[in-house]
Amino acid sequence: MKIRTMVTGATGMVGEGVLHECLFHPDVESVLVINRRPCGVKHEKLREIIHQDLSDITSLSGQLRGYNACYFCAGVSSIGMKEPEYRRITYTLTMHFAETLATINPGMTFCYVSGTGTDSTEQGRIMWARVKGKTENELLKLPFKQVFNFRPAGLQPTKGLKNTLPFYKYLSWLIPVVRLILPNSFSTLRELGLAMINVTSRGYSKNVLEVKDIKSLAKAQ
Repeated sequence: MKIRTMVTGATGMVGEGVLHECLFHPDVESVLVINRRPCGVKHEKLREIIHQDLSDITSLSGQLRGYNACYFCAGVSSIGMKEPEYRRITYTLTMHFAETLATINPGMTFCYVSGTGTDSTEQGRIMWARVKGKTENELLKLPFKQVFNFRPAGLQPTKGLKNTLPFYKYLSWLIPVVRLILPNSFSTLRELGLAMINVTSRGYSKNVLEVKDIKSLAKAQ
């Protein structure tokens, strides 16, 4: 199966890492990046659309047809944010984007980057976990071919990429130790990207993928 995928969030650490794997994977035929600003990557497989409002992509409909996957990596940290604003960016924006895609490409596999600890009940005390949980739940109701919610925990960056968060740069020496002691607390960005590519081609028995599932899928042949 040749994959023609969209990637959002390519100017952030996660999206950049996923994009990198897509560009160098033989099963990925083409990649469309939709960003608010240029990602700075050039590649023969890559096409980029600069669009300021990801919550309304209806004007792009004619350019979005024919893709069979979307790797939605756009997102923000909840630190310092009130719930209404975090909900607008995390839930409302994501759902408007996904709902538009579902009408254009219903045969698509939609992969959403959530996070470990997400609250599927939507009733817990932690604000970001409730909002992420609602987003996951509502995405699963959309008429895509497949929807997968990825819940990475710590992520080991891909060497050489420019959007690595300072936290990971300064503590990179500690990551291998933590991965050895707590194997389900860390995966690599490479594993996350490979897992998305492989789940698009092969599917999976679960719609919510924790770290151990991400690692398993990354190894799939």
